[in-house]
Amino acid sequence: MIKVKKRKILLLPGDGIGPEVVNEVKKIIEWFNKNRSLDFELDQDLVGGAAYDKFKTPITDEVFFKALECEAVILGAVGGPKWENLDFSKKPERALLKLRKELKLFANLRPAICFKQLVEASSLKPEIVSGLDIMIVRELTGGIYFGEPRGIKPIDNGERKGINTHTYTSKEIERVAKVAFELAKKRNNKVTSCDKSNVMEAGQLWKEEITALHKKDYKDVNLEHMLADNCAMQLLRNPKQFDVIVTDNLFGDILSDEAAMLTGSLGLLPSASLGAKDKDGNLRSMYEPVHGSAPDIAGKGIANPIATILSFSMALKYSLNLDKESTELDNAVQKVLDDGLRTKDIISEGKKEVSTSMMGDAIIACLQK
Repeated sequence: MIKVKKRKILLLPGDGIGPEVVNEVKKIIEWFNKNRSLDFELDQDLVGGAAYDKFKTPITDEVFFKALECEAVILGAVGGPKWENLDFSKKPERALLKLRKELKLFANLRPAICFKQLVEASSLKPEIVSGLDIMIVRELTGGIYFGEPRGIKPIDNGERKGINTHTYTSKEIERVAKVAFELAKKRNNKVTSCDKSNVMEAGQLWKEEITALHKKDYKDVNLEHMLADNCAMQLLRNPKQFDVIVTDNLFGDILSDEAAMLTGSLGLLPSASLGAKDKDGNLRSMYEPVHGSAPDIAGKGIANPIATILSFSMALKYSLNLDKESTELDNAVQKVLDDGLRTKDIISEGKKEVSTSMMGDAIIACLQK
């Protein structure tokens, strides 16, 4: 069998449960190498708190340049109470923000899918979430998380002032909106753009630029505008009204976590952070589970690896052009859930509780079949 060109994948397990869930992805990648002759070249390194403990920085230049040279980065999770008192510039989360910004990963794709086997795990009524399939497209390198000026400075009377600047350009808005419109064309052809145009000038610009792009290039896609606070309410009232939601960095952070919990557990949901394609059609990308480092359960072998495994499935689809293998992996996850296997976060009566590694092994067993 002819082997395809080697493609580099960088694993950055990070902190907390990150190493445990990324290890299951590593096993699955090795299975694909052995059984599908895909010949991925794996590298693994430190990031976040783990990197700070060894190098006094959340990400070294060496690791950053590795990320630049690979086809996809698979990240576990970063941060935890151990590092919460560090200087802001040294906090584990700064590594994540640097990777997003310097790799120019401007579009964050966060699907919120309610698996039919886990409808009862949601805190909402089954009829509200059954069949839920939303894609949230969050702008990732602009807005209040990156705007200048920023900082904390002393003011009169011994007080201090914290400053963060919410700013967007037309180009930043247009490029993430294009991603949303293109995704909608392959789904149910509807985009909901969320902003706060009623009280923020940056939100007004957001609405105007997306409206102009829609009129120019995407008239065939249904577009609606919704204030972000109303969207938060509507996600709980009637989430199935949405197909693709596109929004800025701050609102996307909040709304995507809310949407994630509609499905029953953060441990189930993946994400992709994508940049622009180069002249050869390749794009820089990073994939990570929506959940955090969960230090309270780290090392106990009970973390749910499905979100990280499905993040690798997104890498197969979006970065590695392996749609067939992506579908194969998705189906294996579905089969394991059909078989009643559950990690602790999604266990219910009549189901079998399994460990992190047992869940990974079961998914590989389904791939093998």
